[in-house]
Amino acid sequence: MSEDTATMPIEDYLAQGGQLTSPANVPSRYRGELLRLMASFVDSELAASAGFADTINTAPSITARIAACRITLEKADHAERVLKLMGDFGADEGRYATQHPWAARLPRDAALGQARHGNDMRLAVFHYPIEGWADAVVMNVLQGLAAGVTLEEMSKVSYAPLADVFRDIAPREKRHTDLGLTGLADLVAGEEGRAAAAAAVAYWQPKVAESFGTMNSARFETQKRFGLRHRPNEALLADWTARVREALAPLGLA
Repeated sequence: MSEDTATMPIEDYLAQGGQLTSPANVPSRYRGELLRLMASFVDSELAASAGFADTINTAPSITARIAACRITLEKADHAERVLKLMGDFGADEGRYATQHPWAARLPRDAALGQARHGNDMRLAVFHYPIEGWADAVVMNVLQGLAAGVTLEEMSKVSYAPLADVFRDIAPREKRHTDLGLTGLADLVAGEEGRAAAAAAVAYWQPKVAESFGTMNSARFETQKRFGLRHRPNEALLADWTARVREALAPLGLA
């Protein structure tokens, strides 16, 4: 904070676009919300990486296998980048990667809604199992489009080191989505693949939609006061819905 804002209430400073740059000047409630946001991202990326690792051997070509390997690697790398920031706040980086079963999944027909499950902070969508290559490709596309919307929001977060990391990550996450769209186009070229893709869209689309959280969220209002969020869940969901329609319509899957 500058001298001009040193006497301003912290919430006013953050609500007006102010940024914090180190753990030393972070108030306790802000710290809690920030760590929750970071943990959700890290845990979701680790769970996503573990899920995609299981699909590598189902890839139908060497090119597709390389794409799955890239996604698996880079999602783990993204988790590590944010985890390093959590380490500045005292998180145990050394044991974090092994303290939860990231590859564990619930039954396919589980109805989690928007609730967290288990002891980690992954989004509920990452508790559902991926079954086969078509399922993996569709899930990657739908969740990748959601990640694009979310990272646009998170790149403006008021904790400057985290905003920087999210801006660095965003292009690679977009590349994951682009790889998925290429794989999806290959799938729908055949009748069997098109049917499998359509079934996967029907399964994953509502589950990814739920990851945007509840509408009129009280937590959003708290995060907005701290400059950790700017647009409500319903606005992000609407953006994602439009992007899904734009991406799937040319493939006959909208």
